[in-house]
Amino acid sequence: MTTLLSRAGNVETTALRRGAIGVVAFAVAWEIATRLHGWTGVTVPLVGQLPPPSAVVVDFLKLAGSPGYWNSWSLSFQRVLAGFGAALAVGGALGLLMATRPRLKSVVFPVFESLRPIPPLAWVPIAIIFWPTQELSITFVTFLGALFPIVLNTVGGAEEIDRRHILAARSMGANRRYVFRRVLFPALLPSLVTGAAVGMGITWEVVVAAELISGGGQQSGDGGLGFLVWNAYQGNELPRVVVAMISLGIAGYLSSGLVRALGNRLMPWRSVAS
Repeated sequence: MTTLLSRAGNVETTALRRGAIGVVAFAVAWEIATRLHGWTGVTVPLVGQLPPPSAVVVDFLKLAGSPGYWNSWSLSFQRVLAGFGAALAVGGALGLLMATRPRLKSVVFPVFESLRPIPPLAWVPIAIIFWPTQELSITFVTFLGALFPIVLNTVGGAEEIDRRHILAARSMGANRRYVFRRVLFPALLPSLVTGAAVGMGITWEVVVAAELISGGGQQSGDGGLGFLVWNAYQGNELPRVVVAMISLGIAGYLSSGLVRALGNRLMPWRSVAS
């Protein structure tokens, strides 16, 4: 067991080291590409028009001292967590019901599939009109962004379950509740966690657009990270736009990583199998 834990620790350390090398290499290549025009007169397409990472870092240090920046983080996180939490509760329950009730699936799934192709952003005008407050409308749109991948992954995971496991449990006298708790739910959990991780990433994409379209606030500090991007664009502050974009990427990465970590805690057999 000690050997396995040490090997797992070495693997994680190696992965972190490689990830850090990749980030540093990307930053160096970005810096060179943006300064190449001043050195040689050659402009790198697209990348050459961006501000260099050094300018982005300087702007971030200025912005990090502003309470409004961290308030934007807090507001966007609150909206994402509210929408994602509701989607996980509703989508997880609906997916489990459709996975275990074929008759219910035959009734609900066609309606669900008809609504799924509608982009979440297409719901923004209806959400603004339907919900009484701006916060509820943004939360509703983020809820829709996470709902569909959670349900689809859960239902898809049910289709991959070997029916022989269920039949074996029933042949040994297990009732339906026991079969669900000990056979179906553990088998569905990996698909549910995958759908939740995908849904979390989508919620960040959706919440930014919802903050942009709905206004998100009157100032850069009270409208979330999405509205921070829009305010920086309107003020022609390109380094600040990049800072806000990187902040969104970090927020989405941390959120999805947290979902996967919680999922691994719920599935300890994965670490044993590896």
